[in-house]
Amino acid sequence: MPIQTLPALLDKMWNDYVEINPLAQKIYDLFTKEGELILNDHIALRTFNHPRVNIDVLSRPFLAAGYTYGGDYHFTDKKLYAKHFEHSDTNLPTIFISELKLEEFSSSLNQLVNRLIDEISPEKELAYDFVAIGRPWNLSIQDYNELMRESDYAAWVAAFGYRPNHFTILINALNKFTDIKDLNTFLKANGFKLNASGGEVKGSKEVFLEQSSTLANTIEVDFTDGKLNIPACYFEFAKRYPLPNGKLYKGFVANSADKIFESTKQGQ
Repeated sequence: MPIQTLPALLDKMWNDYVEINPLAQKIYDLFTKEGELILNDHIALRTFNHPRVNIDVLSRPFLAAGYTYGGDYHFTDKKLYAKHFEHSDTNLPTIFISELKLEEFSSSLNQLVNRLIDEISPEKELAYDFVAIGRPWNLSIQDYNELMRESDYAAWVAAFGYRPNHFTILINALNKFTDIKDLNTFLKANGFKLNASGGEVKGSKEVFLEQSSTLANTIEVDFTDGKLNIPACYFEFAKRYPLPNGKLYKGFVANSADKIFESTKQGQ
């Protein structure tokens, strides 16, 4: 049966995510063994700002399910733009969607991306679960490497397509690991490598959000001309602080997210 509901879509996204990032399942199991209740703070998706696959396209199933626009963000160095969408049901994760600003890249990168997008069938493009269909085009190692020369973000989207880049554990819902530094220490003690770009903890209480993340696991990916081991997905951890009005901050901090993006960077 085709997926047509938000719960089914979220389940598909999680199952796909842990299949290509088994470390996330190990972390999930590690915390549940400690008696923790895991709540997902947000899911991150990546795309290009092409009209067939941009943020407006990827946000469709979430807006249809009652999500609303919550804020937008600019990442000048990485040439990205992002929006987040939130739901009145606090048990539902926030959706963070970023897109590569193609107009700021070379004509060769644009030609390659346009060629990939041209391969997407109308049926896939209009599918309710488009955000979880995986890679909808063929890709060679040569093309992947060409994209990598300009943008590791572009190469990631080309290689993995439409699926979650990461899920996020909400630290506020934990009982034993309410301090992000203690959580990081626990993860490292259990053999998980963290993203140290800009420090292991990104953000602060002063900006109402602290974040950390594992480094992306490396998996073997099939290309049209062979196989290549490349960074896939990572797990993030977020602690949110109350605003002056007493409500938890629901947005994101661009300077912190900029460093979180580097969790999938080659050579970390």
